[in-house]
Amino acid sequence: MRTEVVKLIKEALKKKGVKLEEDKINSMIEIPPSTELGDYAFPCFFLAKEMKMEPAEIALEVRTKIGNVPEEYFNDVQTHGPYINFFINHKGQVYEALKEILKKRESFGKSNLGQKRTIVIEFSSPNIAKSFGIGHIRSTIIGNSIANLCEFQGYTAKRINYLGDWGAQFGQLIFGYKKFGDSKKFKKNPLAHLQEIYVKINKNKKYLEESKKEFKNLEEGDRENLALWRKFRELSISEFEKIYKMFDIKFDEFTSESGTNNYLEKTLKELKEKKLSRKSQGALVVHLKKYGLGTAIIQKSDGTSIYCLRDIAEAIRRHKKYNFEKMIYEVGQEQTMHFQQVFKILELMGYGWAKNCVHVKHGLYLGKDKKKFSTRKGKTADLNEIIDITEKYAQKEISKRFPELGQKELKERALKVALASIFYGDLKNNRETNIIFDPKSFVSFEGNTGPYILYSYARASSILKKTKTKDKFSVPKKLEDKERDLFKSLTDFPEVALKAFKNYNPSIIANYIYSICKTFNEFYHAHPVIGSDEEPFRLALIESFRQVLRNSCNLLGIKLLEEM
Repeated sequence: MRTEVVKLIKEALKKKGVKLEEDKINSMIEIPPSTELGDYAFPCFFLAKEMKMEPAEIALEVRTKIGNVPEEYFNDVQTHGPYINFFINHKGQVYEALKEILKKRESFGKSNLGQKRTIVIEFSSPNIAKSFGIGHIRSTIIGNSIANLCEFQGYTAKRINYLGDWGAQFGQLIFGYKKFGDSKKFKKNPLAHLQEIYVKINKNKKYLEESKKEFKNLEEGDRENLALWRKFRELSISEFEKIYKMFDIKFDEFTSESGTNNYLEKTLKELKEKKLSRKSQGALVVHLKKYGLGTAIIQKSDGTSIYCLRDIAEAIRRHKKYNFEKMIYEVGQEQTMHFQQVFKILELMGYGWAKNCVHVKHGLYLGKDKKKFSTRKGKTADLNEIIDITEKYAQKEISKRFPELGQKELKERALKVALASIFYGDLKNNRETNIIFDPKSFVSFEGNTGPYILYSYARASSILKKTKTKDKFSVPKKLEDKERDLFKSLTDFPEVALKAFKNYNPSIIANYIYSICKTFNEFYHAHPVIGSDEEPFRLALIESFRQVLRNSCNLLGIKLLEEM
């Protein structure tokens, strides 16, 4: 209905000689504080300067130009001082809207905005030879959701996992393994042992020079170092794939920093030919000071590569392969300067598409002490440990409410609740915000949490299972306030999905989910369904709620449960 309001205002303003884009009009529309003032309100203050009239006069003029309104959509359009207020014909509209939701089902809310266009999204990108830690959860969850949002708007989303499998840290790991490696520990838990070695090496500066030599040997093709590197890489990927399978997250391409080695020389040559690279204290750099971006190092003084150069080379490869409209890097906020430098260098190299590369940054997970986790310092949390802890909390909460559940069923449900809790516990926050990681609060069945969302869906499913009516729903005799509130919130979904996509912000969807679940539960407590005079209509309203909630949760990567 908001779309119809926008169209009416746009045409009326056009008749007055004022041209406004629909997005601008839409952004100005307000929800009145009272239903007595209608369902939507358009303020005319901002038009006063252009039209050289008082806002209240403008409202009257625009209302006149709107003329008669379609009765199937509106009961009335009135002015109230400087506002134009729109009163929706809810009884007719709720019937049509529910029919649309139940007909389109999983397609409800989708658009063809990005038809035949591609967006590349790089996300997750964990480091090889380290446990999949808390530092990569945010990129994995947020990046996957952004890819879902792109696909929902009709784009082809190419998901890329760019593994951190090259660089100075591998010199540290290879040196550390040669010096401190324990075959028994490595066999029992390879990634945990490698992480232990990595922490030990970084605690003693005397090992850093030897580590640099080992990395240089690796880049020069030393057989022993390459064999160790391959072993570390294979074990890591095997562990990561288990996590992605559990999360039900798939990638179109697994690439890696090491994969750029074949075209680094070509990129270096191009930078030199275009007179962008310079020697500085033995290193190769690109000066970006006049753009406020300092100096980007692209090759170290010892001749070894650095990730800035590798990212430039990889971006060029991706554009050649996918001819993308946009490329999104879902990477932590600490890499902001790095990506600004990479994008600027690509632009200076003459690649016009560089302006369509976007760093979508996220904040950090913090410990309860409000300090960040650090693998180098040994302060981190392995994802498997996190899931195990969250799952135990979930089992405890589910057992309280459903003591009759067997152990097998309890464990299966608890894992699903734990994953939904982690996903929702992250995504309800604005992605740029730092989060205190607290699994216990994530698993609460009350408040703005994943379990509350799952419970709302299961409650709706339970009502539908109890009904015996076969009657088709029709226009309600009387539309109650709570019914109207739920209907209105469901019809907002397409606009909410579009807004989340445009802002690369899954929290917009998460907050919408919480809002519709609250509205559904208020409706549920206010009005009986089974056996009521409006049973067919209310069942259709509940089924529409379930469908919109499913569509919304799919965008976040959250799996719902028919029973809690």
